Amino acid sequence: MTDRADKTHMAYQRVIKEKLSTPRYRHALGVAETAQKLAEFWGADPEKAWLAGMLHDYAREYPPEELLEMATNYGLTILREERIHPVVLHAPVGALLVKKELGIQDQEVLDAIAKHTVGGEHLSLLDKIIYLADLIEPNRRWPGVEELRREVYYDLDLALKHALEGTLNLLRKKGQVIHPNSTLMYQQLSLIRK
Repeated sequence: MTDRADKTHMAYQRVIKEKLSTPRYRHALGVAETAQKLAEFWGADPEKAWLAGMLHDYAREYPPEELLEMATNYGLTILREERIHPVVLHAPVGALLVKKELGIQDQEVLDAIAKHTVGGEHLSLLDKIIYLADLIEPNRRWPGVEELRREVYYDLDLALKHALEGTLNLLRKKGQVIHPNSTLMYQQLSLIRK
């Protein structure tokens, strides 16, 4: 890493450290480092992966009503599922905030931040990396995480499909709504990986 890149990393780390609680800051560091490793392995841009990972939860600690208000003010279309479970709005709202407040202009980074919770159709390599890094970073502890940590270095799409199956099953078990973007993503992954 160059001195300039190192200073940039440190500057963004300071922003996130001041913005988020200590546990969520540790999570952001874990996602950034995991995303960087995955990007190096799969041939994506490691700097973009690190940045998207570091900033992915920029809006995560806003209360639900504030996320709804910001989404409305930014002109986002708010789906029924998002009104029921507004926390998922932290992803698209976060992408808008890092663009406005931090001056991030890289659309690939912004898209990866915006899609890291519920996914979507036609995910880029960076979108997939951030989605999975969020689930498997070293601070995550849940049944099956070790298997997924291995699988991401074997077949990224299959790992994504398995991760999403787990999430959808958990949401169904809890009786929670499933975002249509997650359903679309799963249908698309199922066509690729039967």
